[in-house]
Amino acid sequence: MNSLSAPLNKLLLQVADAVQAVRDGRSLTEVLARCPAELRPGTQALSFHVLRHLGGAEAARVLLAPKPPPPKVDSLLVSAIALLWPADDPPYAAHTVVDQAVGAVRKRAPASAGFVNAVLRRFLRERDATVAAAQRDPRGAFDHPAWWIERLRQDWPEQWQAILRANNEHPPMSLRVNARHGLTASAYLERLAAAGIAARAAGPLAPQGVVLERAVPVSALPGFAEGQVSVQDVAAQLAAPLLLGTGLAAGARVLDACAAPGGKTAHLLELGSDLDLLALDADAGRLTRVQDNLDRLKLQATLKAADARETAAWWDGKPFDAILLDAPCSASGIVRRHPDVRWLRRAEDIGNLARIQAELLDALWPTLKPGGRLVYATCSVFNDEGVNQIDAFLQRQNGAGRIEVSGVTGHLLPLADNGPAAAGGGEPSMVDGFYYALLVKS
Repeated sequence: MNSLSAPLNKLLLQVADAVQAVRDGRSLTEVLARCPAELRPGTQALSFHVLRHLGGAEAARVLLAPKPPPPKVDSLLVSAIALLWPADDPPYAAHTVVDQAVGAVRKRAPASAGFVNAVLRRFLRERDATVAAAQRDPRGAFDHPAWWIERLRQDWPEQWQAILRANNEHPPMSLRVNARHGLTASAYLERLAAAGIAARAAGPLAPQGVVLERAVPVSALPGFAEGQVSVQDVAAQLAAPLLLGTGLAAGARVLDACAAPGGKTAHLLELGSDLDLLALDADAGRLTRVQDNLDRLKLQATLKAADARETAAWWDGKPFDAILLDAPCSASGIVRRHPDVRWLRRAEDIGNLARIQAELLDALWPTLKPGGRLVYATCSVFNDEGVNQIDAFLQRQNGAGRIEVSGVTGHLLPLADNGPAAAGGGEPSMVDGFYYALLVKS
């Protein structure tokens, strides 16, 4: 990993802080924002690796040292065990990890250096047996909380293990070519090839999508600064075409109800013809990212900080032709990109999020004109945030109908045989997990 140029003992201290923060309920994004700039790339790379192996590492630590050390030592110890976990591409040699972990703990808790050294060396001596024992527990075997594993087993009895394994894969970097610049995916692929960047088309259901063979800095992407291309996962690129369908009239009123960070907002404006688009988000700070995206792409929309459920505070009473509700959710479909999500969520969160999703649907439906379209989207693989949510909504709303679009609506699982390219007959493309429903108002 070329991002690991900083000394490992320094990176391990940052990673241990990140693990402890996640255990305390804070997101990795928040922690990385406060990390020293020179250590941030390496900290992110190693934190992702550790969080993908955290269940097994924690189970192994219990086997090797049943009495937990102080939290600041334990978080460093399990981080080191995760880096020593059997892997096809270990980021460091085993002896380097042990040496640097001991050096790191000497800076933080010198009295625990001997303990950490002994545990790590024992892990290496007994690695095969310890890993096998740790993996007898589902949390250790799949590196997810037990409640998450059980919910997936209930929702997806045939695919649950494949979903859990996919969650620990490295995600591809995907791009969306800006149709307003007259670019096609094939034309942009030629530009990437000329720049020495290997890539392929995402497939017919995401005609503007391009998937890179390996991630690169956005500064290396031809035309990025000029707004010719954006970073967006393939599954997320299905929302705008689904909402717009065969096209809306010029000046059509469109609502993006939970807009930040703005990828789908921009895609709607790239595809639509002079849309009158209102982008809402409950977090005013996150709207700054939406505006930054629109500025780079030279697109315009009205941005407003508001809770979409409180329509009296933001709606002018004129109905919308189309509404995109990309609802707050568990993010259980994008664990590959956010490996901390599984450790941050609690079982009770799903019910609370489902309640908010239902409130949003019920609040926004009256603002849609008869004949209008509403796309409900979540980046979740849990049925309560997808099919169960929409089934319940259709029971409550007599005037609502559902339109199925092959390969797009319903649950998209983060599996190679369930992506847009595979559904359209192209090369299989592993995508993030999403749920889409297209609703029409009679």
